[in-house]
Amino acid sequence: MEMQASRTLAASQSQAWAALNDPEVLKLCIPGCEKIEPTGENQFSVAMALKIGPVSAKFAGKITLSDIVPPESYTIAFDGSGGVAGFGKGSAQVRLEALPPEGAQERCELHYTVHATVGGKIAQLGQRLIDGAAKGMAEDFFKRFDNEMQRRHPPAAGESDADPPDTVPTEIPTQPGEDAGPASGFVPSQRAGLQPAGGPESQGGGIPVWVWVAGAVALVALAWWLN
Repeated sequence: MEMQASRTLAASQSQAWAALNDPEVLKLCIPGCEKIEPTGENQFSVAMALKIGPVSAKFAGKITLSDIVPPESYTIAFDGSGGVAGFGKGSAQVRLEALPPEGAQERCELHYTVHATVGGKIAQLGQRLIDGAAKGMAEDFFKRFDNEMQRRHPPAAGESDADPPDTVPTEIPTQPGEDAGPASGFVPSQRAGLQPAGGPESQGGGIPVWVWVAGAVALVALAWWLN
């Protein structure tokens, strides 16, 4: 059996590389994985519960990493046995390619090519069923992996969190007794230190509230001093 595909991940190349070498992340993302533990340099023991068609079994095996080129690529060799259900062994070439960011979101693309052979009851199921199960497991893995990357490295805040514009439409104040008409332009917003003219926080024909407050405080202070 041979299978190759690629998938874009919402993570940087270095982030994806670190996750692909983290046993805890792999355990979360590999369908049916019950255990993945380091047993030596670039070696891991694996226990999985799988169901392919009518055949269900628990597989135990080992994984060995080689041809390691951080943070770009490595080769995975795997060898597992499920007792009377059969066995599986093979290798996979995994490569990470950095992509230009999409807005503030870093991205990379993961490419993989798998070569595998199976035997026992599993091999009797037929190539089409085996290929379909393998592709389904691969899609499930990368969906989980992508979700885990987004959980660990959430995307940056979008444009909705950006600062408001410096100008806002308003109405032009008129003489007392006249209706206010639509503005012909814009006036400085609160970011410029002023309130919109005619708004609820201004008095006296557009004089800012802080002017009135300062005047009231000065009058109170003068009356207190005269008394």
